[in-house]
Amino acid sequence: MHYPLELHFGALRLPAHLLFEMLAYVVGYRLYVRQRARIHDPISEENRAWIFIGAAAGAFLGSHLLGVLERPDELGSLNWLILLDNKTIAGGLLGGLIGVELTKKQVGVHVSSGDLMTYPLIAALAIGRLGCHFAGLEDGTHGLPAAAPWAIDFGDGIPRHPVNLYEIFTLSAIALVLWTLEKKKPLPDGLRFKIFMICYLAWRFFVEWLKPVWWFPFGLTSIQIACLAGLFYYRKTLLAFFKTS
Repeated sequence: MHYPLELHFGALRLPAHLLFEMLAYVVGYRLYVRQRARIHDPISEENRAWIFIGAAAGAFLGSHLLGVLERPDELGSLNWLILLDNKTIAGGLLGGLIGVELTKKQVGVHVSSGDLMTYPLIAALAIGRLGCHFAGLEDGTHGLPAAAPWAIDFGDGIPRHPVNLYEIFTLSAIALVLWTLEKKKPLPDGLRFKIFMICYLAWRFFVEWLKPVWWFPFGLTSIQIACLAGLFYYRKTLLAFFKTS
């Protein structure tokens, strides 16, 4: 396979990354609509719409802000328009979380809004990461050089960790864990989304060591700091888990 992968439709050349990114939005939304139609949603249509707006605004700002802060050493030398083109899923999730919580306080919603979005998010992230994988080195999400038999050459002659494929496997494992837990008994309100966020943030913290990223002198990256902040936000859930285990 040649990276970046392009799909040809006659004279039209479509980057696979763009196609899978669009597919991620479509599949995630359709899965959300299907799930909401099958259960009783205690949140009204109007409040759901406001929560979506808050999530989208927060995700956009968080994704781009953390994307910019991934390389703080370049903040003074690069064009801001170029920097703002950087974005990261971890920042989008954390920014979206902040946007949702602020919006829920404004509209007076006191029940979980994330449980319904958990599986759609997992599906969308997995499909999007497949697009990142097909983009190869251009996407900037590739891994460090590796001697593992499953390492992949993305076009520069250097076998690397396919960290995007690792993430797809991780997301699948999170979905399987949630499904298994919920087969035993219904999870308390909000716990499904909390487990997803804790698992994903922990994964993103550790996978940074497999990527060619910028490190602060104290040995962490901007994304790792953000992940730790997110895990601290869920500290009560984590402490409750360790007390019962």
